[in-house]
Amino acid sequence: MTDLDDIDRRLVAALAEDAAQSAGALGRRFGLSQPAAWRRIRRLEEAGVLTGRRVDLDLEKLGFGVTVFLGVKLATKGRVSLEDFERAVTAIPEVQTVQHVLGLYDYRLRVVARDLTDFERVLRRRIMTLPGVGDFEANVLLSEERRPGPLG
Repeated sequence: MTDLDDIDRRLVAALAEDAAQSAGALGRRFGLSQPAAWRRIRRLEEAGVLTGRRVDLDLEKLGFGVTVFLGVKLATKGRVSLEDFERAVTAIPEVQTVQHVLGLYDYRLRVVARDLTDFERVLRRRIMTLPGVGDFEANVLLSEERRPGPLG
């Protein structure tokens, strides 16, 4: 664990909230000069605390009105390698995340689609035809609230 002081923790929380903030703006907010804020951010990146910046997309405005969490159990673990399944499933553009998990299912996928009919097409033509797919369970996302997490 990297030693973080209070300012580091506040910088991390501020960047988790909005990664597009400039070092100058963050410096003013936390009583630092722009170069001092930049050096701290750079040190956090080099330590692996900050691993990149991302853009959050409004999927609904982009035409993807349905999000489904899909639990997938592989039918024959010994006959199909996990790597083969992962390689095949990550090639499907509608699959946003692939999580290898413990429990009833082997994988948890976050799948986006234009509507339920589109999701059915993705499920039948792309996901159900993947190597090793056995049982699965779909949960349609009704609403989502983003929480700030332990730093917020």
